[in-house]
Amino acid sequence: MASQASAPQAGAIQENKMGVMPIGKLLFNMALPMIISMMVQALYNVVDSIYVSQVSESAVTALSLAFPVQNMQIGFGVGIAVGVNSLLSKSLGEKNQEAANYAAGNGILLALISVVLFMLFGLFGARPYFEMQSTVAETVESGTAYVSICCIFTAGCFAQILGERLLQASGRTVYAMISQTTGAVINIILDPIFIHGKFGIPAMGVAGAAVATVIGQWIGAAICIYFNIKRNPDVVLGLRYLRPREATMNPILAVGIPALIMNSIGSVMNFGMNQIFQGFQETATGVFGIYYKLQSFFFMPLFGINNATISIIAFNYGARKPKRMTLTLKIACATAFCFMLVGLAAFQLLPEALLGLFNPSEEFLAMGVKALRIISIHFPVAAFCIMLGASFQALGNGIYSTIVSLCRQLFVLLPVAYLLSLTGNVNNVWWSFPIAEVVSATVTGILFRRLYVKKIKPLY
Repeated sequence: MASQASAPQAGAIQENKMGVMPIGKLLFNMALPMIISMMVQALYNVVDSIYVSQVSESAVTALSLAFPVQNMQIGFGVGIAVGVNSLLSKSLGEKNQEAANYAAGNGILLALISVVLFMLFGLFGARPYFEMQSTVAETVESGTAYVSICCIFTAGCFAQILGERLLQASGRTVYAMISQTTGAVINIILDPIFIHGKFGIPAMGVAGAAVATVIGQWIGAAICIYFNIKRNPDVVLGLRYLRPREATMNPILAVGIPALIMNSIGSVMNFGMNQIFQGFQETATGVFGIYYKLQSFFFMPLFGINNATISIIAFNYGARKPKRMTLTLKIACATAFCFMLVGLAAFQLLPEALLGLFNPSEEFLAMGVKALRIISIHFPVAAFCIMLGASFQALGNGIYSTIVSLCRQLFVLLPVAYLLSLTGNVNNVWWSFPIAEVVSATVTGILFRRLYVKKIKPLY
């Protein structure tokens, strides 16, 4: 009982800090654990592809074609977790322990339903999915094995995502960082063992990468479960809280479904782009997949800053402190811009070195160098779009974020990429990314100005 009573007090201290601590220091303290976790995750993605590239170029293509399915898994997990996070934080703020427990329990129920759906896809849908996209036997076989393993054992992925959000919702971000970092590091260690075969374990190729991924997720999930049971007194887990309640399900889904849609947009975009690139040759699909692995080193820190920015702006909006809100946005934008300038420089000056990590053929390298240099032009613009987008979610206008994502990835990027593909030159297709980002920046600016006038300016 003592630990339960102390939780609201600890929360109050944290909220005080968000209202009075210098913004630069506050943003750094809140964003750093998330940035570290996401950078380790980005490292895992790259290392995974490096080892797979040593198998064959078709293996790299198989990973690229599998990415939309993995992204959809994460989209479902994050969508549920965001809805749970929102309701759980609200319930804890209201000191309604029963509602907080049901938020966690109903979230687990939704996650279990999603796990069953992905397991069925892994068993019956993986092969048709790859046969629809490729006629190369090696790509189809290795890709089917990878997706099947990841989907059939997807429970670890969902448990880790939801467990981390429960820890974050109660202010225990360090525990969430430990879980995510440990899972990713274990994945990195196991990759060469299962992919190439070591210590008596037979070489499994691309399937080995999936085995390493699943083991990392399950160990990360186990750590999350331990921390939530032993170190998180704000949430009580129990079978009775899995019983669905309308008063709990509705707010979870109201927040979670838009988040799921936003995350799923990326899967649809990747699937569509893969179809366009398959019209040229599989090398283009592989280059596209490697670009996404490399760009995560610069975009992942932005999402860490974005998450911290949302919390700070939301708190100070409730506290009616507009100067702290705008200062948070200015510092976040400046920091993100610096990150993306580094990314731009790396992609412009060192594309051969970056691509050289993936054992490229001459054709792959030549195509990849042009792709990295063209696509990275939009990096600095993307920094402002992502940071200003934080204000949309923080101020309860999540629909604005959905509009921007739809414009960037579906309504502009895919149609422009398709039209440029009709030129018959794959290098022209890469220009669809800067074009889409310029449109996205325009829409973001218009919506932010509208939001500023409506919600922030009246507070002054």
